Amino acid sequence: MAFHPPYPSLPVLMLFPGFGSGLEDSAWNAWIGNMQNANELLGFLHGAYGLGATIGPLIATAMVTKGDLPWYTFYYLMAGMCGVEELLTVTAFWGATAQAYRETHQSTTGGSRTTTRHVMRNPITWLVAFFLLGYVGAEVSLGGWIVTFMLRVRHAAPFAAGLTVTFFWLGLTLGRVVLGFVTGRIGEKGAITLYLLLTVALQLLYWLVPSFVASAVFVSFLGFFSGPLFPAAIVAATKLLPSDYHVSAIGFAAAFGGGGAAVFPFAVGAIAQKKGVSVLQPIVLAIFLFILILWWLLPGGLRRGGLERAREQGTHVGDEVKKWWAWLTSRSRKVREE
Repeated sequence: MAFHPPYPSLPVLMLFPGFGSGLEDSAWNAWIGNMQNANELLGFLHGAYGLGATIGPLIATAMVTKGDLPWYTFYYLMAGMCGVEELLTVTAFWGATAQAYRETHQSTTGGSRTTTRHVMRNPITWLVAFFLLGYVGAEVSLGGWIVTFMLRVRHAAPFAAGLTVTFFWLGLTLGRVVLGFVTGRIGEKGAITLYLLLTVALQLLYWLVPSFVASAVFVSFLGFFSGPLFPAAIVAATKLLPSDYHVSAIGFAAAFGGGGAAVFPFAVGAIAQKKGVSVLQPIVLAIFLFILILWWLLPGGLRRGGLERAREQGTHVGDEVKKWWAWLTSRSRKVREE
């Protein structure tokens, strides 16, 4: 990328850093997700992601607009950072070999090792994967289309519209760091339910209140309360699945979630061409409601420690579905009687 080849080769070249980042993403999540105080530590990990998403575009913009540098010089900086990262991680994890991993993560499937195919038979893997698909799709769609929405629908000035997306990513960063300390104390399932309900309310306000200032405030808090969703889903997977499932399950779920970053913004753009950019809001709202339902289907109830008890007791997704179905039918019966 730094050698600024012809444009047709750029999309192909971007596959390689995307592939490498995906491998690293799943590895970091699986490693930190198994640690004590995983919510707090994953909050820092994903907060660093949000911080990079906040300052990266600012640095690139400053290099091009203020420094009068060609666009491709930013990739020299990226290549240098990758070199530093490689040196640090290879040194730190030199002893973390495949043999060392298998010795500490014995297979629970009866075979010599736990395969990804076996892990994908577990419904929890797919629930977390679809949850991350929806969440990442909503996050990237919001982050990518906020500026356009503010310009065309809220009629903001270009600088103010650009500042709004910075507020969103900054809110997301702070939410992941700050709320990581709250999530573990409340319990993942109850905490994320609360965050998602607040996110739905903020998304409604962002959509329906026709004020630029109010929209900027709402979208900042939207980032704040949606930030912890990804780390909490990883923690839920590590608590509900056996340890030998974690690398494959989290890797698959994170990759599946990355598909949301590719599909949903493109879908929003395709629909916006015909219906206008305002379609962003109902689509994102529907996604948040969808992943809220998926989150409720995870076993364990909403009380603290529920995920751990569900794994100890062998509670399955089907049991949770039956419980919610029984609750819905009893409520509808009461409504009919009244």
